[in-house]
Amino acid sequence: MEEATVMIVGAGPAGLATAACLSKFSIPYVLVERENCSAPVWRNHTYDRLKLHLAKEFCELPHMSYPVDAPTYIPKNAFVRYLDDYIECFNIQPRYLTIVESSTYDMDEKCWTVIARDMAKSTIVNYMAKFLVVASGANSAENIPMVSGLENFPGVAIHSSSYKSGLVYSGRNILVVGAGNSGMEIAYDLASHGANTSIVIRSPIHVMTKELIRLGMSLVHHFPLMMVDVLIVMMANFIFGDLSSYGIKRPKKGPFVLKSETGRSPVIDVGTVGLIKKENIKVRERITEIKGKNIEFQGGDKGSFDGIVFATGYKSNANMWLKNSEDMLNSEGLPKNEFPNHWKGGNMLYCAGLGRMGLAGISMDAKNIAKDIKCKIDSMSI
Repeated sequence: MEEATVMIVGAGPAGLATAACLSKFSIPYVLVERENCSAPVWRNHTYDRLKLHLAKEFCELPHMSYPVDAPTYIPKNAFVRYLDDYIECFNIQPRYLTIVESSTYDMDEKCWTVIARDMAKSTIVNYMAKFLVVASGANSAENIPMVSGLENFPGVAIHSSSYKSGLVYSGRNILVVGAGNSGMEIAYDLASHGANTSIVIRSPIHVMTKELIRLGMSLVHHFPLMMVDVLIVMMANFIFGDLSSYGIKRPKKGPFVLKSETGRSPVIDVGTVGLIKKENIKVRERITEIKGKNIEFQGGDKGSFDGIVFATGYKSNANMWLKNSEDMLNSEGLPKNEFPNHWKGGNMLYCAGLGRMGLAGISMDAKNIAKDIKCKIDSMSI
């Protein structure tokens, strides 16, 4: 049995940020990661053209800024380099290829008992930790919806986490399912590489420019969310016009209120709307059935496709290994309490990065968790 003051599960940005904040207080920890590298989603499961959708001032981890010559919107590879520098700066040493199989709270010992599998050594490791931080991410498992006939689709059907570039799809009929930031950008990438591209937009979305989001994120520090929403939506309507005739409808609630209440982000346009207006990308309604290569949509629309990219998001896998978390996480492995009061549960249990508030939210979580742990350790020593 190996004892640890703090056990952190997950070496993505949330786990790394928490480790750095604990280091600032000289609090020892053990950080485990199931993959063979830090931030595996960013390194291995993102498309080539990805840039951070928010300006760099909203995407820094605690206690380390980007280089002064970094662009305003950080490319994926530059962000990965930033994470590598972050690991070196704070001497973070994750234990890779270590899969947590179960964690339970021992009421008698007042600690967490964690059973993990060391895949490199093919051994079981038992940990006893006073504090447990769930940093395995809201994006830890792919989410592909159940669609009638999908199992018999003869073409390529992948999740967006496996998509890299539209180059290999040139000249083919490709359907993107999901119109969040990933789906809209993948649709643009496909069309730009010569694919005959369609996108399923299943629900209302806020389409914005990155400059509008940057402005809004600055204004929310000084004005109520609803007031900021009125201004930002008015400006977006001026830029894009009424998109309802193209199959894109706005939600009734504004983008910043919606983000704060549901964690759902507005879509930052990279040129997709322009291609939709030019009919280079066709908007489809919800899929009703797949029959071989033929796909039927609500409203009677039909089409033949060579491939499907499901940009339908992810889900948390925390409930698969974490027990005794009922006061903090719901049945989907996400926080029960709304941001910013979501990061702390009972029995010395915390979560970082599950609030769906991006890298800025991760930074807030990590700082709050480290401060709370320090206060508890200080009170124990009195």
